[in-house]
Amino acid sequence: MREKLLISACLLGRNCKYNGGNNYTPLVEALKARYDLVPVCPECFGGLPIPHEPSERVGDKVLSKSGEDVTEPFRRGAEKTLAAAIQQGVTRAVLKERSPSCGCGSIYDGTFTGTVVPGNGVAAELLLSRGVVIYGESRIGELLE
Repeated sequence: MREKLLISACLLGRNCKYNGGNNYTPLVEALKARYDLVPVCPECFGGLPIPHEPSERVGDKVLSKSGEDVTEPFRRGAEKTLAAAIQQGVTRAVLKERSPSCGCGSIYDGTFTGTVVPGNGVAAELLLSRGVVIYGESRIGELLE
């Protein structure tokens, strides 16, 4: 039986990115050969429409570019993502880097200027707190060694 691996759906080419696009990463094809992938999109799980205004994490809140507090949908999505991880028995995940949901280790700073700061997205933070090991898309190669 192959290991299950949680993965941001946008990395698989699903058009669930805030702007209606995706973040397809060709290396996911190699992951498909080795793992049973469990696609998730915390922002969709939380009820945000696609497309929606870009959002960034500011402390414990997530704010849209126009200043709307969208923390609650991000929290709901994080909880549903964790539930999927638990249900599927995953211990590792590949998540979209710098995302206010999925970023792990670094995220955008909330100024919408492209400035990156240390931190985690809402879903990544919750998954980490439950022991899930997270890899950003730039680290997929480590899962293929």
